[in-house]
Amino acid sequence: MARIAPLHIDWKPDRSADRPVTGQIVDFMCGRIASGAWPIGARLPSQRALSEAFGVNRSTVIAAIEELADYGVVEGRHGAGTRIVSNTWSLMLSGAPDWADYVSSGFFKANNDTIQAINRFEFDPTKTRLGTGELDPRLFPRDMWRRVAHEAAEEIDALGYPPPEGLDVLREAIAGRMHEWGIDCRPEQVLISSGALQGLQMISVSLLSSGSTVLAEAPSYIKSLQVFQSAGMRLAGVPMDEQGLDVSSLPEVLRSVGASGLAAPARSSASGGGAVLYTIPTNHNPTGVTMPLERRRALVDACVADRLPVIEDCAYQDLVFDGNVPPSLKACDETGMVITVGSASKALAPGLRIGWIVADERIVHRLADVKMQMDYGAGTLNQWVFARFLTSGMYAEYLETLRVALRRRRDAALETLDRLFAGRAHWNVPVGGFYIWLSFDEPVRMARLFQRALDHGVLLNPGDIYDFAGNNALRLSYAYTTPEEFSHAAGVVASLL
Repeated sequence: MARIAPLHIDWKPDRSADRPVTGQIVDFMCGRIASGAWPIGARLPSQRALSEAFGVNRSTVIAAIEELADYGVVEGRHGAGTRIVSNTWSLMLSGAPDWADYVSSGFFKANNDTIQAINRFEFDPTKTRLGTGELDPRLFPRDMWRRVAHEAAEEIDALGYPPPEGLDVLREAIAGRMHEWGIDCRPEQVLISSGALQGLQMISVSLLSSGSTVLAEAPSYIKSLQVFQSAGMRLAGVPMDEQGLDVSSLPEVLRSVGASGLAAPARSSASGGGAVLYTIPTNHNPTGVTMPLERRRALVDACVADRLPVIEDCAYQDLVFDGNVPPSLKACDETGMVITVGSASKALAPGLRIGWIVADERIVHRLADVKMQMDYGAGTLNQWVFARFLTSGMYAEYLETLRVALRRRRDAALETLDRLFAGRAHWNVPVGGFYIWLSFDEPVRMARLFQRALDHGVLLNPGDIYDFAGNNALRLSYAYTTPEEFSHAAGVVASLL
């Protein structure tokens, strides 16, 4: 194959022109590519060489290359620089939209690079997911699913739009399930969402005002999301101990962020200043800690005293396999201060996209109106399926089997950690859920460990994506891998250290 000659540049942008320098560089490079002077397959000079040739700083060159990449004209390849991959005429039209500007100005904020990489590689079958927040598909109750699917085929003769609050049969079934969590509620206080995450999104855009502060455990699952930040809210971390959120530190955190205890309503014209607490008291994500009953009561009392509304995430409430299942925070709430969010994603099937919110009826009606604007209701078939799992007794039967499997996997994972990391790290022993929080005793370059593990086929969840400051930890999950797979992947990590 003939070697492609180095690209020649004998042009510089006009700094006196109205067109921004970055745009001039993009136009020049597009013109060279469109004319054939720069052929497909040619490698661009280094960023340093381009900045010298154009007489601009490297940040300007990087912005221009990113815009060309957004157009699909160039592509960066690891170890091979940036190459020209397309000269499609439609991309060279002078009237082509500047999609780079659109991408950066959307309502939803982008996840950081590590989270985007995790989201991408979780669908790569060549990677062992050592920290993923999902059940092993091999634990899915296939026989039960076939029974439910057969019943659906026999009984459902139409799939129209569901009521905005959700199907009555599912709201009634979830209200019954809530009694087992210690929550005394009526179906009218239940709203069905398309997963728990949508529940958080609806709360963020309809009940809280921009400028409010969301308090959460440090570390916390919510720190790895952009739900509240995209709605214009701030996040603040509350310290944890071995029993969960440190209630005694709440007043000091509120003072430090300058927030009052009562979250400002979304309809207010004020710039915010209120606060709300987001917490995962059972099988906490990412640390695996479960808050004892005494701490739960103290937390609810403190929030009532400070008029601090609470969003309680109960995604892992059904997955306690050691000891008694503690009641939810809402079971301790006599004032309506707590909104509880639940999900079928962790215990049963994330693909069902079924979650729910338990709250005051006025809140349910408000959120139902917002949900209709989002998607016109959660899938009717999905709602019917989960309702049948709950009302038939199959869900309770399945949970018994699942808890046994998770306990076995947890115990095997703890044995593996004792063998590989004793004297090098410390970790907690969860009473349920998916996660073990492992903290290294010596400083570890987590970004480098993440990349090296990925190169060796292991996908990690570094602890700093969940924290409000850098840490030296990993979120490990025993839920997605067999004990043998967990042992092998953990061995890879130990060898890389």
